[in-house]
Parts: sequence; C-alpha cells; structure tokens
Amino acid sequence: MYKILLKPFFFLFPPERAHHLTLFLFKLALAVPGFSHLFRALYRYEHPALRRELFGLTFANPIGLAAGFDKDGRHFRAMASLGFGFIEVGTVTPKGQEGNPLPRLFRLPQDEALINRMGFNNEGAGALVERLKQGKPQGLIVGGNIGKNKVTPNEEAEQDYARCFEALYPYVDYFAVNVSSPNTPGLRGLQDKEPLSRLLNLLQSLNRQKPTPRPILLKIAPDLTDGQLDDIIEIVESTGIDGVIATNTTIGREGLSTSAAEVERIGAGGLSGRPVKERSTEVIRYLKERSNNQLTIIGVGGIASPEDALEKIRAGASLVQVYTGLVYEGPGLVKRIKKALAEMP
Repeated sequence: MYKILLKPFFFLFPPERAHHLTLFLFKLALAVPGFSHLFRALYRYEHPALRRELFGLTFANPIGLAAGFDKDGRHFRAMASLGFGFIEVGTVTPKGQEGNPLPRLFRLPQDEALINRMGFNNEGAGALVERLKQGKPQGLIVGGNIGKNKVTPNEEAEQDYARCFEALYPYVDYFAVNVSSPNTPGLRGLQDKEPLSRLLNLLQSLNRQKPTPRPILLKIAPDLTDGQLDDIIEIVESTGIDGVIATNTTIGREGLSTSAAEVERIGAGGLSGRPVKERSTEVIRYLKERSNNQLTIIGVGGIASPEDALEKIRAGASLVQVYTGLVYEGPGLVKRIKKALAEMP
C-alpha cells in the first residue's frame, strides 16, 4: 500500500515537509481507537531468535531507527509501533539551533537516496529531556545521539558533548557520539586521533563516575581512509568505549544515476541511501577484520531490503539501523528484515 498509494502522495511535497506530514498523519492514525492494534498486527513481527544481548542491554530485535529521523524525541513512541528494537534520538546539542537554511533535504529517486544538510537542527538537550521524562514503550532501547553547537569551536567541543551526556544520562540506554556529520563546519576534524581521544576519554571519565555507566558508541563517516579506520580501532581500544556506528552519510557523489546537473544544483550535504550501501559495508568488514573480531559495530547505510541488512550482519554488524530505506520502502521494511533474520541459518 505504501509504495502504490502513500509514497506518490508524500513525494508531491518537499522532503522535509513530507517528513513532518507523514509523522503527523501517522500519530493521528494511531490515536484512532482500534487502528493502533490493526497497525501492530500488520507490521509487527517478533521471534525469540531476534533477541540480542549487547553492552549489557537486551534488544528485542536488532533493527533500529537511525538518528536524524526523530531529532527532538517527538515521535519515538509512535515509531516504536513499527517494531523497532531500538530507536536513536538526536542528534541533539546543548542549546537549540535552527540548523541550515531551507531547503536542506533533497530526494534522488533514481538512486533511492537523500541528500541532507540539516545542520543539527534541534530544540536543545533540555527540550529532549522533557520528552524523554515521559517514559518509553516497554522493552524499547533508546539511544541518545549527541553533538556540538555550530557556534562552538572545536577547541571547546568537549564541553558541549559533556553537557549533552550529563543531561541525557538518566533517560537514555546508550550514547552515540556524532563527530561525523558533514553539515556542521569543522565537525569532522574531531575524528582526528588526538581530539577524538580527548573527547572520548572525557566522556568515559564522566561515565565511570555514574552508578550505572552507559554504553558509548562512536558514529563515524564512510569517507575515512584505511589509516584513519586503523586509528579508530586503536582509539576504541584505548578509551574503552563500547563500539562504533558505521556509517554516517558521505560527501562523495560517485556513481549516481541522477544527472550531474541536478546533483550540482542541490549542492552540499551528506548523501544517504543506496549509494552509500557498499562503502558502509566495506567499512564494517574492514573494522571487524582489522580488530580481530573484537569491535562491536552497529551497521547503517543503504539498507533498503532484508538482503541489505543480512549483508551488513555478515560483514560484522551486530545491530543495524535504517532511515532512508523507510522513505522509499515504507514501514513494512522493518518486518521484512526481521522475518529474514529470524529465518537466517
């Protein structure tokens, strides 16, 4: 139904407006008596074989909603009805910020891709906390994806991440440290070995002071060289963080079916969807092999089918996340992936 009826309708609207419209109608429909039960009957699928124990957490299944879909924690309860095992809210910054000027989200239908230059638009950590305080659906794991404000220089970025960590700690199950978005000027410079080590050591120091330390994962770009990936493995080991999320969006534009003129018209931003699938899987496989199978990885990037998810898992991912695939494939994608995983030999 989604691809035949709903997708053509939503694609009549600019992407960011369509995103908000979709979520508004979805929450409206779930509020109709009886519809929520019908929706869950259509789209939910649970199986004991899907359960995962990682980082001291129990995931009902290994399919997650990637950060960026629900930056401010407005929709994770509704999205949980699609059967996700975990949902990552954010990226959130200490202070609210508008992000980059509109338009900042673009579809590439021929490539089943998106380009975004959102720029960490969010209402700030305080607003997110107020929503998280209202609780979460039973059994759902919620991660907090944290970043720095645009106006904060990299030399002071550690304090932004620390503020977000302290604010969200009581309300999230794990943290994702985002230093890999291409849409905040200079942010990817924090992926360099020295500043990244300092940042993660600070967060780990704060974490170890807590009664129950939270798992901390690092979200990395697909555009890192092998040498930089080797540094990531060393940093994860030396800082003692729990794993890596691979990968964020790419600044590359190679191999697109969309015309070069259209891509140039769109301009800067991170590319997600099918074009990043192969590279993100390469990064997962490289990290797993080079770490002698020691690194725990959440795989994300270009998952639009059960086969794509299985590919990530066979490459070394323990969990996977989707976002752009939902835009093109619809809510049934989560159930199809879970059924395939449950039947995997």
